[in-house]
Amino acid sequence: METIVLESLRFPIGKFTKPETVTPDQIKDAITRIESFPARLKNEVLGLSEIQLNTPYRPDGWTLRQVVHHCADSHMNAIIRFKLTLSENGTTIKPYKENLFAEMEDYKLPIDSALGILEGVHLRFCVLLRAMKPEEFSNFYVHPEYGTNYRLDQALMLYAWHGDHHLAHITSLKKRNGWK
Repeated sequence: METIVLESLRFPIGKFTKPETVTPDQIKDAITRIESFPARLKNEVLGLSEIQLNTPYRPDGWTLRQVVHHCADSHMNAIIRFKLTLSENGTTIKPYKENLFAEMEDYKLPIDSALGILEGVHLRFCVLLRAMKPEEFSNFYVHPEYGTNYRLDQALMLYAWHGDHHLAHITSLKKRNGWK
């Protein structure tokens, strides 16, 4: 039973499943979710105290502060991966060790810096996404860590899920603890 509870805390909206096909409507919806993510995240974290920001969202999980900084790092990687793939279809991307990143000194900074990064990155990311031709969403990159290819339409779905996933970590902890 405890494993089920921990799994639901770890994946509050469920695990990502890479879709085989992605429709134009799904692409449009994912771009909208990505575009709104910085504001939705900011809305959930700005009123939190230092104690709340330093609270892990689950046992042995990251603190809310680390989650916010992780989103900035992850989404910076997202736009770079898209730009590399658009300019070099079939490129092999460079993975990074997110758990080690989360232990670095910059993850102790106030979250304002990460929120600012997210606003700028998402503005640029959505301009890029909306300028893409439909056929460019079939470009792909190779993820060497997973030994698989990701088409850009699949990667788009992943990053839309990723924002929602981490936002749910924050909102579910706030709900469980009765935080406003």
